Amino acid sequence: MRRTRHPAMSQRKIIHVDMDAFYASVEQRDRPGLRGRPVVVGGDPNGRGVVAAASYEARRHGIHSAMPAWRAARLCPDAVFLRPRFDVYRSISAQIQALFREYTPLVEPLSLDEAYLDVSDCPRRGGSATLIAREIRARIHEQTGLTASAGVSCNKFLAKIASDLDKPDGLHVIPPEQAEAFVAALPVGKIHGVGQATRQRMERMGVRTGADLRRLTLLELQRAFGSRARFYYELARGRDERPVRPRRERKSVGAETTFGEDLNNPAEMLERMAPLADKVAASLHRRGLAGRTVTLKVKYHDFRQITRSLSGRPVQSADEIRARLPALLQDTEAGDRPVRLLGVTVSGLVTVTPDQARQLALF
Repeated sequence: MRRTRHPAMSQRKIIHVDMDAFYASVEQRDRPGLRGRPVVVGGDPNGRGVVAAASYEARRHGIHSAMPAWRAARLCPDAVFLRPRFDVYRSISAQIQALFREYTPLVEPLSLDEAYLDVSDCPRRGGSATLIAREIRARIHEQTGLTASAGVSCNKFLAKIASDLDKPDGLHVIPPEQAEAFVAALPVGKIHGVGQATRQRMERMGVRTGADLRRLTLLELQRAFGSRARFYYELARGRDERPVRPRRERKSVGAETTFGEDLNNPAEMLERMAPLADKVAASLHRRGLAGRTVTLKVKYHDFRQITRSLSGRPVQSADEIRARLPALLQDTEAGDRPVRLLGVTVSGLVTVTPDQARQLALF
């Protein structure tokens, strides 16, 4: 059965803007001597840090974000390693976001360096999303000295894929009439929401492209992927009705740390997590939030990562968060296996008043 769509949905004009190697490009802009050189922004290559961003010169050596910094140094011994300057990145991001809002109030930031814009009702440039995207990219470069790539299409799924096709400093358009053909040739791993495990499962089913995915009935998808089936069914046909949401609801607040040396003592791990609980609690308090679920993230020495969660009444204070950590840690192999990273996250967020927060702490 074909889903009936609201006529306005088929007329949407969505732009996805993605800054090119944002952190590294800012550093090359501010330090002209680094231009044309492989630049890696992140942790110490002699320690346990990871890569936050890599310039395109560094990427040619196989370096990418989330890679251990020591490995990046081995891939490119001549790379320049820099610590992040998040205050600078946030300031530039705010400047770019303000520029976006000159065109439309429907701006959905995904991170400091990318955002969706719904320009369906924007009168600028005769209402042409392509010309608007071209103008935005030119103004970003004029105002910041940085380049951005953009994708233009009729929905978020296609616009995001398009923005990656002509990087860096590119603009790619996927017209609505080409949506189905474009997705048909797309590897399933490029489809939104298809991670590595799902991709491998699809490939075992003989599904390697969007065309293969489209051949499956909704019932077959439901049997294999449950609640995600409808989403995959629509994307395989080039359809994505997710709106651009100007205010993205925060789903969690967390903090984590990577240790200079692996930890083997659970008591020391709990001690090291105390500042993380303090940081999360301060963030919750600042936002007037509490959360029902506390999640512990553990990354072992071999980079295997697991999470453990406990849910109950909403918590906000550091003491309440710390009180749940021993049981969570006990449910892992920490102590039996060396640990390189620990993280604490609070989710299931609810808004609380100061009086309610005091009551939570009391009871």
